Amino acid sequence: MVYPLLIISVVLILCILLTKVSNRLGVPMLLAFMVLGMVFGSDGLFKIPFDNSVVMENIATIALIFIIFYGGFGTKWSTAKPVLAKSILLSTLGVLLTALFVGLFCHYILNIPLLISFLLGAVISSTDAASVFSILRSKKLNLKYGTASILELESGSNDPAAYMLTIILITLLTGDFNAVSFIYLVFSQIIYGIAAGFILSFIAVKIFKNYIFSSAGMKMIFLVSCALLSYALPAHFNGNGYLSAYIVGIILGNTHIEDKKPLVYFFDGITDLMQMLLFFLLGLLSFPSVFPEYALYALIIALFLTFIARPLSVFILLMPLKAKINQQILISFAGLRGAASIVFAIMAQNSLNSNNMNSDTIFNIVFLIVLFSIIFQGSLIPFAANKLKMIDDSEDVMKTFTDYSDTIPVEFIEFAINKNHKWNNKLLKDITLPPETIIAMIKRGNEKIVPNGNTVFLSGDIVILCGKSGANVEGVKISENRVTATSSLVGKQILDIKTEKNMVVLVILRDNNILIPKGDTVIEKDDLLIIHHT
Repeated sequence: MVYPLLIISVVLILCILLTKVSNRLGVPMLLAFMVLGMVFGSDGLFKIPFDNSVVMENIATIALIFIIFYGGFGTKWSTAKPVLAKSILLSTLGVLLTALFVGLFCHYILNIPLLISFLLGAVISSTDAASVFSILRSKKLNLKYGTASILELESGSNDPAAYMLTIILITLLTGDFNAVSFIYLVFSQIIYGIAAGFILSFIAVKIFKNYIFSSAGMKMIFLVSCALLSYALPAHFNGNGYLSAYIVGIILGNTHIEDKKPLVYFFDGITDLMQMLLFFLLGLLSFPSVFPEYALYALIIALFLTFIARPLSVFILLMPLKAKINQQILISFAGLRGAASIVFAIMAQNSLNSNNMNSDTIFNIVFLIVLFSIIFQGSLIPFAANKLKMIDDSEDVMKTFTDYSDTIPVEFIEFAINKNHKWNNKLLKDITLPPETIIAMIKRGNEKIVPNGNTVFLSGDIVILCGKSGANVEGVKISENRVTATSSLVGKQILDIKTEKNMVVLVILRDNNILIPKGDTVIEKDDLLIIHHT
């Protein structure tokens, strides 16, 4: 037990460290996780044996549930609504057209059997939410014409369509086909998936609004249960669990929920962990030594998919909607393949192998296509966006991920007015407040006062200052430090501290007074220092 835990912890730490390296190299971080899996795998340096595709399918299913659920949860409906028609066309008919074009190409040009060709097309027909979200976020691609919202909504919602096509073709290949069962399969996939999504969303919203959770942790556990149930319930009745999970995610993500931010941070972490786990295990499952055998086929299909099948599907669907040509080209190029395609390939492999049909070819070809897509398209999307003049600095791509809150984040500072305070006996209208702040309330004994310009501050008042909370800035480290009697800072001037300790004291809280220090300000015992570490 100790050895697996050691490996898992080391791998997770390496994945985190690799995100910085991949960003500097301009390579999507998900590729780094996959390559790390290859290094640890049977053909890699550490020779960890892992070839159980059934276990991998189960793990990947759970990971995809969270990734697809969070794809909906993080989609801001107000920004998605104007581009809904384009996105839904791409995530449904776009998937079908892509699978059709790839299937026909594989059969008539590469001489692959017809149903296997269409199965290959179905497996790689959807764009990958994890890859698209990762690139848009990490590169902060602010795109014109709502393109970021189109890509997010499409990639988040098209996996269910690809999954349904994959299930249908697996059914045809394994000989379980008849007209009645086929019609019922299509019906159950769509109707049960949609119905379960809306019914579970309705129940979950009612519970969130009417039930008082004993702790924030319980609320997180409930949301995790919603994600899992949204997949498992329809899947139990042959419904499309991924479609249901996406619907539940997008409804809950756009519902006002008290204290939603901790839920967002929690799901950010869970989704990142699932992406690391999924791409690492996919790399671990692969056998690079056999890749040369499939490399040519994979490269030809990948090139056809990237430069013909995907663009043709996009142009057919978006041209009638009068989308800009440069927008259509970028959407075509940004159709990254990723984890979902490999997971569906594993599903196909397990189903066909159980029917004595060797399907390793599908897995290996799809794996190489995904590698090509992440390396080539993933690395060049920012370059393509610039060349196509699709960057719009007035947009903010992060706003398309809901901000997960309908209100502006604020913070409150409470402090007391003493007889020596410079606000004592002054009118509110005569004092200067920090930018973007207001006096929200004054506590005077048992009285609570909502102040106006003529309110006078008195000694003993407790003032509540309200201001917009600051954003996290990468590379800036802020900390608090209470100065004790034995601290080496006592008696030091601010200028000396900056020179000796390589830090800047931004604010001093002293006897309930807020001081903005100067170079000759002397630090005293019991001062609370707000410090920026340089």
